[in-house]
Amino acid sequence: MPRHHDHRHHHHYLLFLLVLSVSPSQPSDSGPGSEGGKSGSSMKAVVEVACLSPRQVMNGFGGSFTDSATITMNSLSSPVRDALLRSYFSSEGLEYDLVRVPIGGSDFSTRPYTYNDDHEGDVELRHFQLAEEDLVHKLPLIRRALGLARRPLKILASPWSAPAWMKTNGKINETGELLKEMRGAWANYLVRFVKEYEKAGVPIWGMTSANHGFTYEKTSWNSMSWNPSDMRDWIKENLGPTIHSAGLERVKLYIGDDTRHNVDNFYRQILHDPEAARYVSGLAFHWYSDKSVGPDVLDHAHLLFPEQDVLYTEACIESGGVASHQPVVLGSWGRAERYAQNIIEDVNHFASGWIDWNLALDSTGGPNWAGNTVDAPVIINTEKDEFYKQPMFYVLGHFSKFVPAGSVSIPSWVRKDTAGLLHTAAFIHPDGHIVLQLLNKDDREMEVRVEWEGGDFTHAVVPARSLQTLLLPWDGDANHAKRKYFL
Repeated sequence: MPRHHDHRHHHHYLLFLLVLSVSPSQPSDSGPGSEGGKSGSSMKAVVEVACLSPRQVMNGFGGSFTDSATITMNSLSSPVRDALLRSYFSSEGLEYDLVRVPIGGSDFSTRPYTYNDDHEGDVELRHFQLAEEDLVHKLPLIRRALGLARRPLKILASPWSAPAWMKTNGKINETGELLKEMRGAWANYLVRFVKEYEKAGVPIWGMTSANHGFTYEKTSWNSMSWNPSDMRDWIKENLGPTIHSAGLERVKLYIGDDTRHNVDNFYRQILHDPEAARYVSGLAFHWYSDKSVGPDVLDHAHLLFPEQDVLYTEACIESGGVASHQPVVLGSWGRAERYAQNIIEDVNHFASGWIDWNLALDSTGGPNWAGNTVDAPVIINTEKDEFYKQPMFYVLGHFSKFVPAGSVSIPSWVRKDTAGLLHTAAFIHPDGHIVLQLLNKDDREMEVRVEWEGGDFTHAVVPARSLQTLLLPWDGDANHAKRKYFL
């Protein structure tokens, strides 16, 4: 007989974490592509959850300690800054599992720099040294986050550019490629960064091969492009062996760190070479082309290379050259909705985690030395010594708080047509219960019946334009997927 769990009487089984919805006081602007259904009476839907069909084990969710984020955080008084860090990393906050940190400068710095700019030809890296941005801003705040975190915090490092003298164009920015004779020095440079951070009390969990490494367009900010055969040879002849000879085999290497279409065009040439592939742990993706390139790219990568992890490593709301699209729109639910829909899509196509870009920015969406300002989940008012948690912050919390590392993605789907306005993602939590996320993009509330294995079901009302997280009981094996996939 089916078992009905009524949330009015089984509140220890079913939790509605938080409901965010559009109101006149919350701008719904999400830039081009905002959508919503008709207003009026509620819709009805049935969601089915397949607990016995495990997919990937999750690495978790998080954000990035950029120079801009940490410099802006350090403009706050100590108690306010600590409250911000607690909001992200402590047990009473979002409990992030993942953070990303640039290796050297990025566009979200106040200046272009690397760790060895002034000593051309120093291939022995005698003059390599961390910058003030690391010593004063990033490292102290990351150490504080590590101290606040109840769960292990995985730190992923990404390089934007080699020093100008190692590159074909002689510049930190405007792309350029690595000189062939500098491949060994560049591998040593990256390993040196890992060692310096670890000496400073910040262990590195993983590294990407290059931020936007397959993007050939000239950009005004720090950048360096690769063709896939050069990256393949560099990984198998230089970077991989250098990581291993340094005793850092545990550091995971992700290739790509670029948009879906760029990664899709190049990763096969690297991973089809077993000498290169043996050093690679996964593929890293950015969300910036996701509206035009479907998630089947992620499916193909998983089918071709099931042993490789799929990880989203960067996302933010950018202006995209639209004059009316402001970098920062305080209180925008539409932008939060874009985050929620993208996360749901990605985890349903084998992504094990999702890392947001800047943890915090100022009210202009910076600082950014290249003028590339964007939005962030937390905006800091440097004049008033306060910060504002945006709807994006709370959307990320739905996932990071209730889908920790070690959770297992499982399929879920909508059985009744809702015009594509109800989106779902489901997981088995390490403690054994089901976590179900329901994103309603319609302007009407939805009455949802949820069904899962064992004949269990419950009902929920999902308000218009909202995201809900449901925790549901399940008596199955919480470790069933870990025999197939490994963290």
